[in-house]
Amino acid sequence: MSLLSLVLATYGRCDDVGRVLDSLLAQTDKDFEVLIVDQNADDRLAPHVRRGLAQGLNIRHLRLEKPSLAGARNLGIAEAAGEIVGFPDDDCWYEPETVAEVRRAFAASGAIDGIVGCWVEQSLANSAPRPFGRLSCAQWRQFRSGSASSITLFIQRSLLLRLGGFDQRFGVGQWYGAGEETDFILRALEAGACVEYRLEARVHHAFSIAAPNEQLLARCRAMRRRGRGTGGIYAKHQLSHWVIVRGVFGQFMRPLLRGELRQAAIGAFVSLGLLEGLVKWRFSETIDS
Repeated sequence: MSLLSLVLATYGRCDDVGRVLDSLLAQTDKDFEVLIVDQNADDRLAPHVRRGLAQGLNIRHLRLEKPSLAGARNLGIAEAAGEIVGFPDDDCWYEPETVAEVRRAFAASGAIDGIVGCWVEQSLANSAPRPFGRLSCAQWRQFRSGSASSITLFIQRSLLLRLGGFDQRFGVGQWYGAGEETDFILRALEAGACVEYRLEARVHHAFSIAAPNEQLLARCRAMRRRGRGTGGIYAKHQLSHWVIVRGVFGQFMRPLLRGELRQAAIGAFVSLGLLEGLVKWRFSETIDS
């Protein structure tokens, strides 16, 4: 079976990284490497790296001066020794069988280019049926095919290199403040890649549908940044007018009709971000890049 490379991009955290490494130390399948892409200016991670190495983890500690989530992941892809690459966040953790399940999925089907695992907390909070089978390009272009968070992606390195990794204009820290994994999945499916849901590969990450104690304005601003990413995807992939209209108006109309005024206000900022991202991409970016 193929070696698994886990690219752990991290910025601003310390103890959470220790939790990730603890979960990797507990894996039943040890045939993986960890590439920590450290975007901190200090040495806060050094104790965790030393401890992981001392306990037998195959760790490489890389540095990236300018913080960029997509950029850090692309550096890890370039440096990875494994044929399969995964992208744990610095505040997530794996169940003991996660690596084994990923490697079994690829070994059982030599034809797949990638899998989407199960984000446990998101799955528990979502009442919709759990997705299964092969991802459909047509459904993804309609934004009706579930989700594929980056922490649940495990992709053949050859496909990542062929498609140029993640588009660094998207993601945390960028003006288009989210959506790098959605953009990648769309590009992969449009290129004919075979990606399947394999929910046996379980990943944990803190998840909340709403943050009632968070300041409303701060949340609105954050969701506006995220909306810009989706708006950029609308334009980059030339999605249908219906998908765009449904996306823009649905953000605030659905909660408004349910009488959820706080969520409707947040949705209005998402819609603003969607329009900003859509317009800026069409006038400022190169669609096929």
